[in-house]
Amino acid sequence: MSIEVGSKVQGKVTGITNFGAFVELPGGTTGLVHISEVADSYVKDVNDHLKVGDQVEVKVISEKDGKTALSIKKAIDKPEGQTSSFSGRPPRQGRDTRNSKDFRPKTTFKPKENFEDKMAKFLKASEENLSSLKRNTETKRGGRGGRRG
Repeated sequence: MSIEVGSKVQGKVTGITNFGAFVELPGGTTGLVHISEVADSYVKDVNDHLKVGDQVEVKVISEKDGKTALSIKKAIDKPEGQTSSFSGRPPRQGRDTRNSKDFRPKTTFKPKENFEDKMAKFLKASEENLSSLKRNTETKRGGRGGRRG
């Protein structure tokens, strides 16, 4: 029997690992239910949700190179309008609920210096740093007719 992607089938849990559970499907094929596909809520340990030998309904997500990806949470029929267990979460406390991406304060900001003043100050400091660097390196390299031994 060929397993089609998107179909729901019954299977038996044959093995549990730290990253998911292996489920034997009809026809003797085995697929993997990844830990993220075990339940709608956060799953820290697969053993909390499944045991070897459990009969589970799974949905076939994909099949590639002989590997079958399965999902238990997608096999569960949800009522209309409900997408996941996180949808009814209350908003966080202490935060502004407006969807504002502007994090700047609402006061008008006036810079103390304009761009040209800042640029002139930067150039002056840069030239001073370069001249002192040249002065120090020339004396160490013996430039300008320095002593030779």
